[in-house]
Amino acid sequence: MPRYISYGRHGSADEALGLFRQMQSSDIRPNQFTFASILPACYDLVSLKELHRIVIASGFQFDVVVGNTLIALYAKCGSIDEARQMFDRIPQRNVVSWNTMIAGYAQNGQIAVAERLFEEMPERNVVSWNTLVTGCSENGQIDEAWKLFQKIPEPNVVSWTAMISAYAKKGYVDNALKLFQKMPERNMISWNAMIAGYAQNGLIEEALELFQKMPGRNLVSWNAMIAGYAQQGDNESALKFFRQMQHRGVKPNSESFTSVLLACAGLTALEQGKEIHGEIIRCGFQSDVFVGSALVNMYGKCGSIKNARCVFDKMNKRDVVSWTAMIEGYAMHGCGKEALALFEEMKQSGTKPNDVTLLGVLSACCHSGLVNEGIEYFNYMSQHYHIEPGMEHYSCMVNLLGRAGQFDEAQNFINKMPIEPGVTVWGSLLGACRIHNNIKLGEQIAEQIFVLEPENSAPYMLLSNMYAEAGRWDDVEKLQKLVKDRKVKKKPGCSWIEVDEQVHAFLVEKKVTCTKTTI
Repeated sequence: MPRYISYGRHGSADEALGLFRQMQSSDIRPNQFTFASILPACYDLVSLKELHRIVIASGFQFDVVVGNTLIALYAKCGSIDEARQMFDRIPQRNVVSWNTMIAGYAQNGQIAVAERLFEEMPERNVVSWNTLVTGCSENGQIDEAWKLFQKIPEPNVVSWTAMISAYAKKGYVDNALKLFQKMPERNMISWNAMIAGYAQNGLIEEALELFQKMPGRNLVSWNAMIAGYAQQGDNESALKFFRQMQHRGVKPNSESFTSVLLACAGLTALEQGKEIHGEIIRCGFQSDVFVGSALVNMYGKCGSIKNARCVFDKMNKRDVVSWTAMIEGYAMHGCGKEALALFEEMKQSGTKPNDVTLLGVLSACCHSGLVNEGIEYFNYMSQHYHIEPGMEHYSCMVNLLGRAGQFDEAQNFINKMPIEPGVTVWGSLLGACRIHNNIKLGEQIAEQIFVLEPENSAPYMLLSNMYAEAGRWDDVEKLQKLVKDRKVKKKPGCSWIEVDEQVHAFLVEKKVTCTKTTI
């Protein structure tokens, strides 16, 4: 296999395009198969249009194989109009052309246009049906997807799996399981879809049971379990599965590394994170944008902000997740000025921030006491980016004002909220009351939380600490009696320790590791 084809198929865009240019300079004439192989290496619209011009100059713009590839790539880049122009220019379209165009419309949220095109098809195959079923489900039209599935003349294993994935992504796990059990035949993809469905919906024990029952496993199976554990916060199990996978001879990919780095971040396991970073370099995934973002997040959460910035600076390509991870890292370490400077740099780069990015910016202002800047950015998110603040954004602003001792402003802010303030908002104000020893307001806020979440132990503990610091021991006893009468249980604290590259967890007054004495 020519190297440019191998690079193109495996996503090494720069290497593939570089080899292609060497081929051109050597006066070797490319054919339609060359273009069909090299085009998928284009990772953005600029490189795609550059190669498209070469396709036209070479006389292959009307070739159906090259045309179908261009349709898919323009759609992937979000240029659906250019994809349609390419579709219309192909003189002899085949069923792949129609399927690719339908998939393109669905990927870009134009499901109604995709359905019209589906109706216009001169002939359909099972891929056509599967494409539209997937398109409807990915655009939130689960009922329409089910109706289409029932109309498929001869559904294959891909059809069944597409519908299972659709139900699982929507949270209808029972429906997905019923289909899985009814399948006339299953393959590895079907098993993985059901396992991922369980894991994505927090049913990790059910996912594990199916994982253990499946006749064979591949990388996707292991990744589904690792990601499931990491997303549920069971970071030790995620690390354990990652190591088991490697011991079974299954090589990790970018998704594996992204999930296990999330687990390292959750455990603040810096040494394990560094070890995995080394493996990433050896496996050649250091240029992957998802892995790079996960590394920035891991180093930031593990307290190594210099390493986080070093990884960030070396990234060839950054997306909104990369910028957000670095901003959040600065925020956690109280580097407010650096976080805001990076946000301004992000805007200049043309990367559009999302709600998580703005939350990181507000958090940076909060941890650094930048009140005026915080207010400015809070207003900025809705005025300039049309991002509606969520409960977390409001909580962050209340925390910012409260920490600064501006209790009147914080209460006015809460009163003007367009949504009903939740526990996180009141909790932020209660935390600020403790910082400034504002017991009178703290009592009022605690009562609000008692009503909203009577079993939440946090406000009782905060108020009790405030009484104790003020020497009001009678009030401490009264509060403790109230906790006992209401049967409020305090969640035990948890600590982690790394010993010989193993992470061990300890809960207060609860034994969770049999090696406690040895450690």
